Amino acid sequence: MESPTFLIDGIYKSMEGPKASRYIQLNQKNELLWITGFEIKALDVETQEELSNDFICHMNVDINDAVYYENFGLKNRIGKQYPRLTSLSHGLEKFDFPKGYAVPVHGNDFLYVTTQTLNHNISKINKKVKHKVAISYEDGAKKMKPLLSKTAFIQLPFDEFNPNKQPLDHGSDQCIPVETKNHTYTDASGQKLSGHWKIPLGKMTYKSSINEHLALEKPMRLHFAAPHVHPFTTSIGIYDKTDGKMIVTCAVQNHKKTIGLDKIEVFSSSIGVWLFPNHDYEMVLTCNNTSKEAQDMMGSMFLFFYDAELDAKIN
Repeated sequence: MESPTFLIDGIYKSMEGPKASRYIQLNQKNELLWITGFEIKALDVETQEELSNDFICHMNVDINDAVYYENFGLKNRIGKQYPRLTSLSHGLEKFDFPKGYAVPVHGNDFLYVTTQTLNHNISKINKKVKHKVAISYEDGAKKMKPLLSKTAFIQLPFDEFNPNKQPLDHGSDQCIPVETKNHTYTDASGQKLSGHWKIPLGKMTYKSSINEHLALEKPMRLHFAAPHVHPFTTSIGIYDKTDGKMIVTCAVQNHKKTIGLDKIEVFSSSIGVWLFPNHDYEMVLTCNNTSKEAQDMMGSMFLFFYDAELDAKIN
């Protein structure tokens, strides 16, 4: 899939650049297929040459969960979580699931693909850019183990009546939100939370509970995790508070001379790691803002678990 043409005409930080969405199908048949990986590239519209990943903010893939789960006879799952399948982002422009594991879809399922541009470093620019998205898949006749996607992310409390109030009480893990409309949530006690916040200069650690995002009703085996973070992140992972240990840690490599991400590590395992409904889990993000001003930050992970119930349906 190719995106429409985007005009890059100035600095666009994370979540700010031109973006567009399109529906795609892998084919037009009602047949089982196995998605094994995703990739996005930035192209120069005039030369068709591949550009730096500095022009890729993110690429989201959403499913129509009502159609998706009805096709597999799992209507009880409809509307239970936000229907995002996964994302690629700056620093993680390609990934493949562990061998033998894949996301099952039907060929004529509509996938809603959104791509957004980025430009942290070049202030004087007038460039036309396209994004090229590739989805790898196998024939449904091949025996694979199905993966279920869950999205977990850091959300931090802020003062809804004075969101820019400083100094913050670091002991309460508070934040200053980038803005108070998008990526704003409310917990059970009425506290406003932000998933898009500002980080000060220097090293910081942020964490929040992801138990509600996981919504585990039984033990599940995690086989793959694709993080989404912003520049100046140094790591992101999942901490098991019950056992007192990190169970997933993904390192993040930043550009050395400019703002941007070279590489975000994924968690990938054919053996997997077990998560339990009676355990308490947090997402933990570390960062080091080496710039001269506050920067924006997000931290999320697309978590892929072996789906035994769906496996039984397919068989």
